[in-house]
Amino acid sequence: MKDFGFQYPKAEHAVLVDINMEVEEGSFTVLCGKSGCGKSTLLRQLKTVLAPQGVKKGSILYMGKELNKVDQRTQSAQIGYVLQNPDNQIVTDKVWHELAFGMESLGCDTSTIRLRVAEMASYFGIQDWFLRNVSELSGGQKQLLNLASVMAMHPNLLILDEPTSQLDPIAASDFLETVRKINRDIGTTVILTEHRLEDVIPWADSVYVMDEGRIIAHGSPGKIGKSLKGMKHDMFLAMPTPMQIYAGASSKFECPLTVSQGRHWLQKELGECTRYRTKEKKGEDQTSDKERKKEHLRKKEVPEIRLKDVWFRYEKALPDVVKGLSMDIKKGEIFALVGGNGTGKSTTMSLIARIRSPYRGKIWLEGRDIEKYSDDELYHGFLGVMPQNPQSLFLKKTVLEDLYEMIDGKRENKSKAYSIDMKKEDAIRGIVSLTKLEDLLNRHPYDLSGGEQQRLALAKILLLRPRILLMDEPTKGIDNHYKKELGDILKTLTKHKVTVLMISHDVEFCAQYADRVGLFFQGDVVTCKDAKEFFSGNSFYTTAANRMARQYFPEAVTVDDVVSAIKEKRKEMEDSSDAGKTEVG
Repeated sequence: MKDFGFQYPKAEHAVLVDINMEVEEGSFTVLCGKSGCGKSTLLRQLKTVLAPQGVKKGSILYMGKELNKVDQRTQSAQIGYVLQNPDNQIVTDKVWHELAFGMESLGCDTSTIRLRVAEMASYFGIQDWFLRNVSELSGGQKQLLNLASVMAMHPNLLILDEPTSQLDPIAASDFLETVRKINRDIGTTVILTEHRLEDVIPWADSVYVMDEGRIIAHGSPGKIGKSLKGMKHDMFLAMPTPMQIYAGASSKFECPLTVSQGRHWLQKELGECTRYRTKEKKGEDQTSDKERKKEHLRKKEVPEIRLKDVWFRYEKALPDVVKGLSMDIKKGEIFALVGGNGTGKSTTMSLIARIRSPYRGKIWLEGRDIEKYSDDELYHGFLGVMPQNPQSLFLKKTVLEDLYEMIDGKRENKSKAYSIDMKKEDAIRGIVSLTKLEDLLNRHPYDLSGGEQQRLALAKILLLRPRILLMDEPTKGIDNHYKKELGDILKTLTKHKVTVLMISHDVEFCAQYADRVGLFFQGDVVTCKDAKEFFSGNSFYTTAANRMARQYFPEAVTVDDVVSAIKEKRKEMEDSSDAGKTEVG
């Protein structure tokens, strides 16, 4: 890309400005940046059938030739593209047909199609569900199928636009490892944009960082981390956890990029010291009478959400999706449900939202049977539901109109009209500021990036002023800078006694902001603990910070936890050394 720029029709400003970018054949290139910085728009320019309408300047060359002069057949065969939402790319009913569809469209002969389909099914390990209906697949399986279908055409270039945004941590890690294997073993050139940089930055040959439509940094992973830290840029928060810990702790040794490198760095930094244990405070085990009374009262509190022996299946002939689920969620807490794709988490949320009803068991909200609430009581000022697909909430042509659509503003008489309008103005202004939508008010909701759509969906739900907030994948497509702001918003809501139940695959976010976490498996919650205790005891459903530092600090689960523990350990070692010198003296 040479001095490339792009501006949407009727937009006041260009979304891409003077982009200069070179991708070597066979390389692994990562493109990162905040939500709405222009990453997806830039990637869509690399395949003309996906490029949005607008004013362009500069040039894009593919293999030395102007991209717009490369014919559609060549682009279809040689430039593979995997979208953010797996459902947006699947076009057939069966897995085997999906694998063959691209080659059929290119007019390949039957023997070639059969060979490549068999090859891809074996390479990606999907032969066990080769004959299944696509509708039966989980999100991770669908995305893997999309990748296999694209790779069946043997592309030279593979472009992936946040492909793991809807996948659980294990499925996401497996998917990204497969992409890396394709790049390493087959030599396919990869351009990837991703918010989960833990699994991609260490393997990248080149990293480009975008902000407000411009490339602000470019280089190797290690160089990028130093550049962003030197610039004191918000995108440093998106860098891999070992890099953040290294920066926070300050060290003379080389910066680690992976968890494994982080462990070796800690060994050098702290030596072969004994495992870290938190100091017990004097009298900590002696709970006062006042504290005991508080704990007793807390246990007697009516849960904000209670499920008792809940069972649900979609049809009589189908197996149960929710199986004997019992769960209590306290008023004013952030409760996170984690677990693999297809385990029943989203179905459970739909039951709590009364979108569906269990065939056995009971659900209570604030101590009252959910079936006793009228729709008006339930959905106006009480229950707010933010779905996994934010587009299902968008009804109007602009962001501003969509926000106004959420406020009733019923005018009972002319004398009240002015005061109602003023209240609406104040509410909209406040929520726009809170969710950082100021520059997007005249845009069509469908033209927003994935992260911007999430923020708009949250803004619409918060305008209802709910007492219970249900959120399905709230951090999907959101950069780490806005995740921090979202976490602060949720914490502020809980101070006002709002209860938050969220389903999330983002373990780092859950570890930092959730009060309690439950692991969902085969239709039921198999364990439920305080966030720190939950994440400090797992191998896979835990944070990169905990995996890196558990040898020394088993209870540390966030970057801040590890940095604080390192500094405390250093002080202990220094004090011990000084004491030894004094004794010798």
